[in-house]
Amino acid sequence: MSRTTRTTSWDELVTSALLGTDRRTPPDGAPAPGREAPLALLDAAAVHTVRRRAGLRPAAARPRPEPAPRDDRRELPEPARRRLAALLADRAAPAGSGGRRGTTPDLTELLPQWLAAAAAHGYRAPASELPALLDAARARTDLRPLALRFAGPRGIWLAGLNAEWRFALRGAAGGTALPAPGDGDAVRRLWEEGLFAERVALLASIRAHDPAAAVALLSETWQTERAEDRLMFLDSLRTGLSDADEPFLDHALSDRSRNVRATAAELLSALPGSALAGRMAARAAVCVGLDRTAAVPTIDVEAPHECDGGMERDGVVPAAPSGRGERAWWLGQLVEAAPLATWPERLGGRTPQEIVALPVADDWGDELHAAWCRAAVRQHDADWARALLGIPSQPPATGPGTSSLAERAQLLATLPAEERAAWVAGFISAHGLSEAFQLLGVCPVPWAEPLGRAVVDALDIARDAGSYPWSFSGVMGLAERCLDPAEASRLEPLTATPDEPEGASPGAGGYWSEAFRRLVATLRLRAAMHAELSA
Repeated sequence: MSRTTRTTSWDELVTSALLGTDRRTPPDGAPAPGREAPLALLDAAAVHTVRRRAGLRPAAARPRPEPAPRDDRRELPEPARRRLAALLADRAAPAGSGGRRGTTPDLTELLPQWLAAAAAHGYRAPASELPALLDAARARTDLRPLALRFAGPRGIWLAGLNAEWRFALRGAAGGTALPAPGDGDAVRRLWEEGLFAERVALLASIRAHDPAAAVALLSETWQTERAEDRLMFLDSLRTGLSDADEPFLDHALSDRSRNVRATAAELLSALPGSALAGRMAARAAVCVGLDRTAAVPTIDVEAPHECDGGMERDGVVPAAPSGRGERAWWLGQLVEAAPLATWPERLGGRTPQEIVALPVADDWGDELHAAWCRAAVRQHDADWARALLGIPSQPPATGPGTSSLAERAQLLATLPAEERAAWVAGFISAHGLSEAFQLLGVCPVPWAEPLGRAVVDALDIARDAGSYPWSFSGVMGLAERCLDPAEASRLEPLTATPDEPEGASPGAGGYWSEAFRRLVATLRLRAAMHAELSA
């Protein structure tokens, strides 16, 4: 039978099947003697299927893939390998009825910590776990940097053989090894011919090695880059930002892309000695000063009446967001971009603490303090951050600088790790846990002893008071991941079911006991994880 005849016959069989044999008689030869038409049609279809498959010719073999690259990092100890397999398999016990988590640790929440610790010890991922590791990273974007770092070159090689793992190629500069920063020819070739992800990774690598060389490389192709690419490249200059970057950033202030101009202005304002910072300081000083006629020293504010072209060129966005007044919007941007060193000289030689404590006329205080908060974060000024934070025991609503927990968290991030933890511990001791969740998120892990003790004591107080336990589930989850594992023994007495005081939430004692047992189990599991990796 010819190929044409077979194809036509197959099409006719399909048509008969779709319409039904009672409406469309199967083609000649399809019905078998003594068989009903539908069964005969299926028999004919089976025959044609076998014939079509048997007639296929084998395709030419594709080239064999290149061998996986070497990974010279240390081999993972066997107990740690088994632990990794369990974490990737997510063997946590299912939650009980009513949404209760039970006392079993949540393994999925411990995987990022395990990956970070394994990388810090210099281990390589076991080949047998690479598929599960890449699957986990595909499902959780927050895992990708840690997972790809641990997977190493063999993981990237494997990702190139499976379309579902293509994200790994994007996250690892296309799977291409970056040239050494000093290899000029290779650097230039990759910069001119590489994929965008490769070029971003290359620029970051050179920036970390030689900041000036990265700017020179970027300058060569700046005018021909797409706007979105220029923005990404410019953002990489945050690493190692210095006064030497000012000429390039000043040139970027005239870029045709508004987003590029805004980013360049932001970076320049983080350089207190830049010309842009000086211009912003002059503008802000016109708007903010001391009212010496008042009975007590008071800050007087006169917000800008217009946003001129010079302000726009220096990054001030003229259109205010919905709900914000234009003048307040312009004032905030000027103060945010002005060097903080402007204000002690402008406001009578006062310290940051004294300035923040001054009254502000005409209800401009919140706007001015919020702008100073953003400036302190942008300029990484710990002295101003301390002034705006105030003492942790002071009620947030009456604090010296800001009552916003989000702004307080950003200010805390500018302080040294030990001081940051001590401040949050004092805040929790004075105000409890209800407003501390955002603040805990910026504290280094594991929590320092004063902070860990403050959190546990606050949870214990809530437990003894019969408080609603689910209100503290977020803090309890943080404690499982962030408390020092050495705290497990001290927490053991809290696992007992307490007597419920009058007015307590029904069943609260059982829930608290369950939560503390899970916390203790998780801390001991974390201790075991670190011990296995340290073997």
